[in-house]
Amino acid sequence: MKEEMNDPQPMPEPGWVNPAHPSDRFRLLGASNLSDAELLAILLQHGTPDRSAVELGRDILARGRNNLRELGRLSVRDLASIRGISLAKAVRIAAALELGRRRQATESLEKPLITHSGAVARFLQARFADLHQEVFAVIFLNQANRILHFETISSGGLTGTVADPRIILKKALDEQAVGIILCHNHPSGNLQPSLADRELTAKIRDAARLFDIKLLDHIIVSTEGYLSFADEGML
Repeated sequence: MKEEMNDPQPMPEPGWVNPAHPSDRFRLLGASNLSDAELLAILLQHGTPDRSAVELGRDILARGRNNLRELGRLSVRDLASIRGISLAKAVRIAAALELGRRRQATESLEKPLITHSGAVARFLQARFADLHQEVFAVIFLNQANRILHFETISSGGLTGTVADPRIILKKALDEQAVGIILCHNHPSGNLQPSLADRELTAKIRDAARLFDIKLLDHIIVSTEGYLSFADEGML
């Protein structure tokens, strides 16, 4: 009797996908149909011997209280302290979160024509949303009040930062700006300007006049809202 031979297992065809794998589900269904844990799993690429990438994604979300805003506030060190998350994976996740912040900030100023303080404030709140330290930045504008450049000048501790007027004015001249808007955040949530904020604003305003550069505003933002020196008549 002739021995029957088993048919060989067919080889996967090119383009074959595994609907249980997050990367393949992304291709099949699109990003909007994946859970947050699955999207994190794609960034992680691999799990551990005892935890799948999706399970690790859930662990990461749990560390952020299952809230993406809280997750964005975690440092690389915080992420790397999660079991199964290497430093390289932590950096990859932090980089993705930073790209998300920058996209949100950019979309807030898709039309880079400054017409009111609220548009600038939305941009700054998106950019500074997850920062624990105070950051000082400047928006440089042309004659038509269109943005030429945005740059962070300095960052400090929890209670303050220092901005050098000479650096700000040199950058304004380099950018050929005719107007500037000073910007900084108050991580504490208190929007009232300090005496140092007022003095620095006056110093930069007076120095800028010598170069025919106009200080248009100084905007302070926090998670609670914003304060505009121009709107409050403080310039």
